[in-house]
Amino acid sequence: MRVLIVESKAELGVLWQKHLERQGMSVICVQSQIEATGYLAQEHVDVIVLDLILAQGSALAVADFAEYRQPLARVVFVTNTSFFSDGSIFAHAANARAFLCSTTPPEDLAAMVEYYGQTG
Repeated sequence: MRVLIVESKAELGVLWQKHLERQGMSVICVQSQIEATGYLAQEHVDVIVLDLILAQGSALAVADFAEYRQPLARVVFVTNTSFFSDGSIFAHAANARAFLCSTTPPEDLAAMVEYYGQTG
């Protein structure tokens, strides 16, 4: 399974990456909208772990681009804010499958990614 992590905080992205790789997943971690869309334009992914608040760019733009270029890719949104806590993210991003707090234990995030990577 191929996973793209889009997380502005490099240390958090690497933490998640290590947990996912331990589960046998192929993982790349980027920090911005430009890096994410560039990667999605060239490489196939099954799941995108996407921080809702990026320091550079828009997470919704990444999700929209993924919907266009890779319609089968599923997005697991993470955030450290209460924005979209009402579940409305699912109305804004058709490829959204989960919405988690960025403080979710990495092993729980890995379980969610594994689940959505195996299901449609």
